[in-house]
Formats: sequence, C-alpha cells, structure tokens
Amino acid sequence: MAHALYRLGRLAHRRWPAFLVGWLIVLIGVGAAAGTLSKPLSDKFSIPGIESEQAQNLQQELFPGTQDAFDQATATVVVQAPTGEELADPDNTAAVNDLLASLRKVPQVGDPAQLVHPVDAAKGVEKTYLDNATKNGQPAAVARANAAAVSPLTADGRTGLIQWTFDVPTITDVEQPTRDAVITAVDDARDSGLTVEVSGSGMQGMPEMGMTSELIGVAIALLVLVLTFGSLVAAGLPILTALVGVGIGITGITASTAFFDLGTTTPILASMLGLAVGIDYALFILSRYRTELRTTSDRGHAIGLAVGRAGSAVVFAGLTVIIALVALAVVKIPFLTAMGLAAAGTVLVAVLVALTLLPAILGALGTRAFAGQIRKDRSVDEGQHIDNGGTRWARAIGSHPVVAALVAVIALGALAIPAKDLHLALPTDSTASAQTSQRKAADLITDGFGPGQEARMIVVVDGREITDPRQAPAAYGEVTTWLGGLDGVANAQVVGMNKEGTGAQLMVTPTTGASDAATEELLHTIRDGIPAQEKASSTTIGVTGLTAIQTDVSEKLQDALIPYLAVVVGLAFVLLMLVFRSILVPLTATLGFVLSTMATIGATVAIFQQGAFGLVDGAPLVSFLPILMIGIVFGLAMDYQVFLVTRMREAYIHGDSAREAVVDGFRHGARVVTAAAAIMISVFSAFMLQPDNLIKSMGFALAAAVLLDAFVVRMVLIPALMYLLGDRAWAMPRWLDKVLPNVDVEGEALTKHTSATDAEELVPAG
Repeated sequence: MAHALYRLGRLAHRRWPAFLVGWLIVLIGVGAAAGTLSKPLSDKFSIPGIESEQAQNLQQELFPGTQDAFDQATATVVVQAPTGEELADPDNTAAVNDLLASLRKVPQVGDPAQLVHPVDAAKGVEKTYLDNATKNGQPAAVARANAAAVSPLTADGRTGLIQWTFDVPTITDVEQPTRDAVITAVDDARDSGLTVEVSGSGMQGMPEMGMTSELIGVAIALLVLVLTFGSLVAAGLPILTALVGVGIGITGITASTAFFDLGTTTPILASMLGLAVGIDYALFILSRYRTELRTTSDRGHAIGLAVGRAGSAVVFAGLTVIIALVALAVVKIPFLTAMGLAAAGTVLVAVLVALTLLPAILGALGTRAFAGQIRKDRSVDEGQHIDNGGTRWARAIGSHPVVAALVAVIALGALAIPAKDLHLALPTDSTASAQTSQRKAADLITDGFGPGQEARMIVVVDGREITDPRQAPAAYGEVTTWLGGLDGVANAQVVGMNKEGTGAQLMVTPTTGASDAATEELLHTIRDGIPAQEKASSTTIGVTGLTAIQTDVSEKLQDALIPYLAVVVGLAFVLLMLVFRSILVPLTATLGFVLSTMATIGATVAIFQQGAFGLVDGAPLVSFLPILMIGIVFGLAMDYQVFLVTRMREAYIHGDSAREAVVDGFRHGARVVTAAAAIMISVFSAFMLQPDNLIKSMGFALAAAVLLDAFVVRMVLIPALMYLLGDRAWAMPRWLDKVLPNVDVEGEALTKHTSATDAEELVPAG
C-alpha cells in the first residue's frame, strides 16, 4: 500500500492542474445534482417489526386510509389570553379570529373548516359528547370528563389550541414558504397582546444552522495550525481541503435524498465529522511532508514519501471510521443505517481529498507551501534524538506509571458513573431548546392541559373474532374501563369505530409527558395486561401512536448499544493486532477506548439528561447519540493510537528498549496528535453554540470523547501501561504472526527509497 500511495501522491503533485480541475468538476457536478434532484429531509424514526408498527398496520387494516404516524403533517397553534382574561372576552375573540383568517390563507392548509376558534370548538366537543351520552345511555358526568380530555380549551378558558393537518401526503411535502406563512401569522397575532406559539410535526424543518459556531470552530483550528506550522499558508491548507471535502460530502448527501429518506441531523453529523477528520488528515500528511523536505530537495519525492507514510496511517484511520459507521447497519435500524452511510461517505471523501487534492495544491504552490512565516521553524530532523515537550511528558509518566494509570482509570470511572441512569428518547417539541416556539408551545400545553396531552397513545382493538357482532361495543367498553383504571392514565375513551363494528380505536391520555420514564412504564404495563384482556374480550389488541413508536425505537436503540460496542471493540482489537503485531497493545488500546466511551456517556448524561451545572434543561438523550458517538470516536481513537504507538513499534524494532521506545513515540507523535485532538475538540465544541439541544449534545459528546480519549487514554493511560508491560507488550505467538497479513501502516517499505533517484523506479515513466 505504501508504494501505491507514494505513486499517487507524487502523480498528484506532478500533474497538479489535472487533479485540481478534476476535483473542481466533481464539486460542480455533485452540486448540480443536489440542486436538481434533492428532496426535503425528514425525521422518520421508525423500525420495521417493532410492536407499535405492527399495531399501526392493524389500525390501517381496520381503518383504511389511516395515515402513518410519522407522515402526519400536523400543526398546533397555542393561544393564551393575558393573565386574568379569557379567550372568550371580546377583544381576545377578535384577535383569535384575525389569526384564524390569516392561517386560512396559508398554502397547503387544506380545508379551512378545520381551523376553528378554541372557544367554539370546545362548545362543539362538549355538545357532541353529551348528545352521544344521551343516545347511548352514558352518564353525563362521564361524557363531560371525556369531552374535557379532548377539549381544545383549558378549564379556565385562558389557553386554547388551533389544530390542523396540512393537505400533503407526508411531512416532507410541507414547503418552507408554508411554514414561513404560519410563523408570520403567529408573529402578527402576538401584537394583539396574546401569547401565541406554534408546534407540530408539519412545522419541523431543517434545524437552524447559523454560521457563527462553525466559523468559531474553524478559527480555533486555524490558530492551532498556525502554532503547529508557524506558517499562514500551511495553516490554511488543511482548512481549505477540509472545506472542499465537506462541501462535496454535504452536497452529495443532499443529492442522495432523491433516492433515500434522510433525517435532518444527517448533514449536520456529516459536516461535523467531515470538517474534523478532513483537517486532521491533511495535518498528518502536511506535517510529514515538512519532515521529508529536510532529507530531500525534490518536492515531488517528499510528497510521495509523505503520502506513502503518513497517508498509509490516514487510510487506516479513515477506514476504521468508515467501517465503524457502516457497521451501524448491524443494528438493523434503517434511519441509523442511512446516517452512518452518509457520514461514512463524507469521511471517504475526506481521505481522498487528503491523498490527492492536498498534494496537487502543494504542487501548485511549489516553494510557497510554507510561506507567510510568523515564527522560525525550530523543529529538527525527526531522526535526531532530541528532547521536546513530548519526551518530557513521556518520561514524567514513566517515573510513576502505576500512579498515572490509576489516576486515569479512577477519573474515567468516576465520570462514567452517571451512565447507569442513561435514558434515551427521540426528540420532541418538549425537548427542544427553550428559546424555540416549539418548546414554548409544548410548555404552554403542559401547563394548561397537562403533560399527557402530547403523550397520547392509540390502542387498537380488533373485534373480528367476536362471534356476535352486537357484543363488540361492550367488549370495547371493557377494554376502555380496564385502561382507565390503570395508574398513570388520566383518561381513556373510544374515539372511533369502523362502519362494520369490527374494530375500535381507543385514546389513552397519560398523566405524564412523552419523554417521561413513567410514560414508558405505562406502555409496558398496558402491554403486559393485553394477553388477559384479549382472552377475556375475544379481541386482538395493539398499542401504537407516535409516543409508543418513539418509545419502541428508543428501547431498540438502547438494546443495540452493548452489541454494537462489542462489534466495534472486537473490530478494534483485530485491526490493531494487524498493525502492531502484538496482543497486549491492542488489548490495552481497546480497553482504553471502552473506558473513554463510558466516561463520555456518563458526562453527557450528567449535563444533558440530569441538567448538571444548569447549562441546559435536563432531558433524555437523543436515542441514536450513544451509538453514533461510539462509531465515530472509535475511528478517532484508533487514529491517535496508530500515530503514537507505530512510532514506538518502529523504535523498538530498530533496537531501542521498550522504555525508550515509548519516549521515542512521544518525541515524534505527541505534537501532531495534540494538534489534531485540539482541532477535533474545537470543531465539535463549536457546535454546542447551536440553538438546537440535539446538536448541542452531539457536539459536547464528540468533543468530550476526543478530549478524554486523546489526552487521558492515549497520553496518560497507554504510555503508563506500555511502561509497565515492557517487552511483553510486543509479544506475539509465532503461529499467529505467520497467519496475520502484514499491514505496513508506517510505510516501512519505503525506507530503502531514501533518494529521488531511487524512487524513480516507483513512478511510471512520463
């Protein structure tokens, strides 16, 4: 591989105009495809085969035309009168009517008749329920209680709901101008003195992605690069190539929406990861290029050696990230698989850009690659045994390796403690940022109608096995009575029967919110009691609805966490065994990865779920965050492991003692790994400035994972263990050494080609 990469790097340097034009064509072509083929992004967090999906299929069978819960493009405008007033007061009534008139003009709203004043709608609901109670012999008190449970007006008459479903097949068909028109109507209504907020699936567009946070991350990365290279031009090259890679990756994801359903977080994840690894990969190759220039004046030969040596490690690091992301398919969750593949594609582009575009740009720059010096380059030839910050740190760890290892393990273990309380859920309006209208609307609904208003479940009862159809309503009533008597149920009622009377839909309103653990317990309680109710009523019963589906998806993801971690850890062990020709080195590396992963999950739980330090309102973590974090950080951890420990292995093979090999590894690798980790942390941390809590938590988790893995595991725990293991660290059974293929990650095969003349045999003529 080293020889092939040498040829590629030197060819890109020599034929730089062709490579630059080629990448420009790719960028324009993918951008054109994105502009002409793309479809809207949507969050459809469903998993085929889960119980709630099966119940929804039963619902659609009994009630043809019932829409998929994730496809219903709903909207809810919450209106609240000033303190001490009611919506029925004349001035407030007029203001609400003006709002309704504006909403009826919004495109895609559909039948204007569904937009009704909350006061009028509440009166209509109560009248309907009382009329039906009189017809069916139901007590009036029960009818009033059921009517109040579905009323769009609070008991004090102050807060009301205006609800409708957009006239579109799916959520993705709601156009942004439609959302903008709704928001404009809401803003105008606020001028009347009403409190007005809007929420609903139809109002959920692409999360706002202001450029401030990305620019801050890039600015910090640029500062780190300037300090690393001491050159403004060299510092700008990794930023430039990373931005090209991210641009191609994001436009490629946008274009792929023509063929796949992708969530709104997919491009955010891809840009976050693509920018970070793109800068790091270019940093590794550019740093090695500068080193090679100290041994040869032939820049083509130097870039060939840089790509052949550092590029080999970049390919390995990139492949580990890609494999870990593609391995998300193992958990068999469609939307997560799509996110993993999209992010993997962006990483692949970052690797190709670093291997070809960067050498081409260096070819175009020639001697100006390290121009714009702001400080003199005082680094020396990497072959010299000199002391620097890396060697001093390594010797400090070596003086007390047991203490260093214990401190690292205890610190990571302490951070991991909150992970035992991990609670996963999918994002809802109630977990959105407190500054958003969606969150404000959810809070108004919770305060006025109770937290269960947006956590309702639909219980589908199939009565086709009831021998006497006339007994079906009574059977449905028995199920309803059972549901209403369960702890945690505020109300249960029949909300629909099909024409044949063979099926009924029951609505269950919990006393707790959609993301509350008690609501999940209620769902399990209902399901545990279903077999007995089915036997007693001769029916088939299922629970569906958005809350049930989201709960099932979250639990499926949480159940997949440990198996996926096992797959990734096993993969890490095998890959590192190939690279280091050792058993104990991969073992320590993978155990360190597990420690940093658990510590990161614990820290994220403490801050974002439990609300530690008051930085954010506590809420369950988004269901796919831990698995995504494991997949991403796995590749980054292996990246740092390779760049540090391959240098140790090289020194050990060339005759250094095990102890001096650790020092030599830090002499050559610590500075680059420190810079790379600092860049990763700055890019990921910058996303914490985004208003969306989901993006905040992703940025924090990834930044914390890199911080802990790079500076605690790779810089403290691993060298301490290497000191303690000594020569045993590099032990390998002979039979296993013969079986395993030789992976030349450090480019040892190029060592004999130390001159440009010798290297000519590696490059085809012309």
